[in-house]
Amino acid sequence: MADFLGIHGTALAIREQRLQLLAANIANADTPNYKAQDLDFNGALNAALQAQRGGPLEPGNAISTAAGNAHYLRPSSQPSLDGNTVDGDRENAAFAQASLEYRASLSFVEAKVRGMLTAITGQ
Repeated sequence: MADFLGIHGTALAIREQRLQLLAANIANADTPNYKAQDLDFNGALNAALQAQRGGPLEPGNAISTAAGNAHYLRPSSQPSLDGNTVDGDRENAAFAQASLEYRASLSFVEAKVRGMLTAITGQ
C-alpha cells in the first residue's frame, strides 16, 4: 500500500504529527515553563523516505523515528515571565498553514484511492 500512495502517504502521516505538536502548543499556551515545539517537515519526510528505500532507519518505524529526529523546541520570539515560549498568534498561524498542507496531502491520497477504485470497478 505504501508503494501505491508513494510520497503522499508518508507526507500525510508526518503532517499529522506536526499538527499534533502545534495543537499541544496552543493547548499549553498558559502552562508555566512549557516550551513550544515544532517539527522540521522536510527533514522528517526525507529521512522517512530514505528509510523506506533501505536507509539507516527501520522501515516499520521510519515515519515515527524520522519525525522524532526532526522534532525541536522552537525558540521564543517573546519570552514570558513564567518561562512559557508559546506565542499564540504564531501558533495559530502555523496551525492554520499546517492544516491546509494536511488537507492538500489528504486530497492527493483521496485522488489515488479514487483512481484505484475506478480501475477496479471499471466505472
